[in-house]
Amino acid sequence: MVRHVIVWTLKDEYSDAEKNNIKAGIKKGLEGLKGKVPGIVDIQVNTDCLQSSSGDVMLDSLFESQEALKEYSSHPAHLEVANGNVRPFVKVRSSFDYEV
Repeated sequence: MVRHVIVWTLKDEYSDAEKNNIKAGIKKGLEGLKGKVPGIVDIQVNTDCLQSSSGDVMLDSLFESQEALKEYSSHPAHLEVANGNVRPFVKVRSSFDYEV
């Protein structure tokens, strides 16, 4: 299995209220992919970070294999969420993938 972790930092131009709405949209969109995209074992979006965090949103997901992660990245349902709920609002993206 492969764990896929991403941390996003939202653009500075958004108010706290706007950021909360954006975070909710990211969470709902990505967590809603379970059962729609083959190969996802688990997918969770964390939006309640501590003050010491350097990011605003964290995706913690688990895939059946590297191939499943690769297919996820180009799956139409994932691209719809990524292009509609995530990418327009993000200034920094960091990722870390590893086998478990």
